[in-house]
Amino acid sequence: MTSTTTAPPAREMRAWEKNLMGVKINEFPRLLPGLLAVSLLAWLSIWLSEFIGVRLMGFEKSPVSAVMVAILLGMIIGNIVVLPGWLKPGFQFALKKLLRRGIIVLGIRLSVFDVFRVGAVGVPIVVLSIAIALFFTTRLNEWLRLPERLGTLIAVGTSICGVSAIVAAGPAIDAEDEEVAYAIAVITVFGIVAMLVYPYAANIIFAGNPVQAGLFLGTAIHETAQVAGAGLVYADVFSAPRGLDVATITKLIRNAFMAVVIPLMALYYARRALGQGEEFEGQKTSFTKLFPIFILGFLAFAVIRSIGDAGIHAGGEAFGLWDSATWKAIHSFIKNWAVNFMVLALAGVGLSTSFHILRGLGIKPFVVGLGAALMVGVVSLTMIFLLGTFVTF
Repeated sequence: MTSTTTAPPAREMRAWEKNLMGVKINEFPRLLPGLLAVSLLAWLSIWLSEFIGVRLMGFEKSPVSAVMVAILLGMIIGNIVVLPGWLKPGFQFALKKLLRRGIIVLGIRLSVFDVFRVGAVGVPIVVLSIAIALFFTTRLNEWLRLPERLGTLIAVGTSICGVSAIVAAGPAIDAEDEEVAYAIAVITVFGIVAMLVYPYAANIIFAGNPVQAGLFLGTAIHETAQVAGAGLVYADVFSAPRGLDVATITKLIRNAFMAVVIPLMALYYARRALGQGEEFEGQKTSFTKLFPIFILGFLAFAVIRSIGDAGIHAGGEAFGLWDSATWKAIHSFIKNWAVNFMVLALAGVGLSTSFHILRGLGIKPFVVGLGAALMVGVVSLTMIFLLGTFVTF
């Protein structure tokens, strides 16, 4: 008689593991090779930026952004060299986790009053951009006779939060997997183009005004990582860190609207399906997917900065512990690490961008994506010219 033993069930990922690393603690070593590759690319990009801009071109500060070098170099490497699969977990960790950590601690650059000042003007710009993008994109999609849900996904990705919004909206509106993949490909292409072009265009259009340029970058570029990249390029090239700050705040405002728009879309498709006697299998999407929690982390760091500054301005110490010089050194150190996290993440963006996904899409989805991107850009420009002067930052 033989006895059989069954293996114990695999342990589920704990909440802190999922939020902090995206893998179980014993699987963390799998991330290290990809993280090392991303770190080397980021270091090489910083060196190339200085070498080209300072040594070759003779500028005191390089006009060539290290962030742009990292993204372009990553895209070239990722599409020419077949990278081994064991690097990808580290790339994804950099893209999904380090980027959000960078955005969270980037809040230390600002006071909470700065956030609210930008938000007061940013909200109407964002709302109008979302509304017009949704309307225009769905109409263009109908005219080209593409699947309705594909047009909805492109509209949501363009107007709100890029890939994150598409991934959250897909199951909510009962979209096909192919439609989700197509929408992500379209959003990725136009978002990357905007990330590389818009910082320079914004500086020209807004005559070097970093606040208005930041509003434009935050409302006209699709993905959070792309906005962060464009903001860093603008800040580096034009020595205007306020552009990055305003772009970040504006993009976080857009992200928050996922919690409003996607449930409304799901309700529309569910009611229409029921009215036509069709089945609707749209899934409920969790609140954490509809409202990115890292927004709250960003605000928390802004509050910390505000409280510390208030103590200094009152003639005392930050939190009763640090004098003005020490407090400045602390938040400067945190700010620098925020930028480091984001450069690493954006190197991961470049390495993870594959042009193979574009094969077989046809031209029509790209026409819809181009129309949506241009419309959001035009609305953003118009609203900023009308309201941007009211932002004092």
